[in-house]
Amino acid sequence: MRLPGLLSRSSQSLPGVTGVARVDRRTGEVLKRVGAGDIVVLDQLDLDRATADALVAAGVAGVVNASPSISGRFPNLGPELLLEAGIPLVDGVGVHALREIREGSKLRLHAGTVYCGEKELARGTHQSAETIADQMIEAKAGMSAQLEAFSANTIEFLRRERTLILDGIGVPELRKPLKGRQVLVVASGADHATDLKQLRRYISEHRPVMVGVDGGTDALVAAGYKVDIIVGDPDRIGTDTLTSGAEVVIPAQPDGHAPGLERIQDLGIGAVTFPASGNAEDLALLLADAHGADLVVTVGFQATLREFLDSGRSGSNPSTFLTRLKLGGKLVDGKAVASLHRSRVSTFAIVLLVLAALVAVAAGLAVSGVGHTYVDWAVHTWQDFVDWVKGLFT
Repeated sequence: MRLPGLLSRSSQSLPGVTGVARVDRRTGEVLKRVGAGDIVVLDQLDLDRATADALVAAGVAGVVNASPSISGRFPNLGPELLLEAGIPLVDGVGVHALREIREGSKLRLHAGTVYCGEKELARGTHQSAETIADQMIEAKAGMSAQLEAFSANTIEFLRRERTLILDGIGVPELRKPLKGRQVLVVASGADHATDLKQLRRYISEHRPVMVGVDGGTDALVAAGYKVDIIVGDPDRIGTDTLTSGAEVVIPAQPDGHAPGLERIQDLGIGAVTFPASGNAEDLALLLADAHGADLVVTVGFQATLREFLDSGRSGSNPSTFLTRLKLGGKLVDGKAVASLHRSRVSTFAIVLLVLAALVAVAAGLAVSGVGHTYVDWAVHTWQDFVDWVKGLFT
């Protein structure tokens, strides 16, 4: 009876962070089954912001990366976000860790080492704010090479999709009329929930067409809005949202294959496919532009150069760049719109103004010599009202 108790106390006293292992080389697959308190073991060179956001949202206890989370090619954003959320990151443990660490086993992370109990399974670099900052400084030197590669990718993309970008050929038809309307497109990017809250005044005043992209669709529903158009992979969107009556547009590969179409068919709802090599966010913008929207307001879209070059978006950056050129002046970031619609006069100032007006009126009546007449009238009126109310109960 004593031995189990001693073992339990010994296990509890081991330093580090513990959690259940979720292991997969395919980042998208491991994100589908990760939960709060898990330790994620993946293999992703240059951990991007989208992956980090998903890990933070899931509430993971730690992250183990077989590859370097910052390779030095450019300053990617994922590692910083994990550390800001207090999630330990063990970097560069090697691909053998994916074979050594079993799905569902209990892991412990301490000082850059991955343990199962007291057995060492892999060893890497424990990233800290200081190490990440040093690597990010070195990585900034790689941005020029990334921009050169981006230029070449943009030319190649334009060759493949020039009819879509320039002429709108291939854009599916919609039941919801957009011509002459304002459109709000919400994606599940950084600070999207906060930005959406700040746009309440704009939404109430202009009643834009609501377009949700992937997880941004659920964010719209959670905020209490009715979604008009859904663009994205149905596997990333809640069932209640998909069956809410919104039009569903599924991005498809150029050969016509549309991931998630089987789920739509199982739910028994209608959908149209949008074959193109751009990402869902860009396709939503092209839909709004091709159908005559006057203004397109975006929430959760990347806005800075570092976000634009983030590795998680590198394959779709040419699409993103050309789509924004296509929309031009009708495309506005939601943060700017919220700033313009923010009330410049505080409630406290309005109350003070009303009180000042009442004091001025009272002072004017007091010095006019007829103030007592109005006071007597008010008193008599109030007394008559009180007598009337009493008469209702007698």
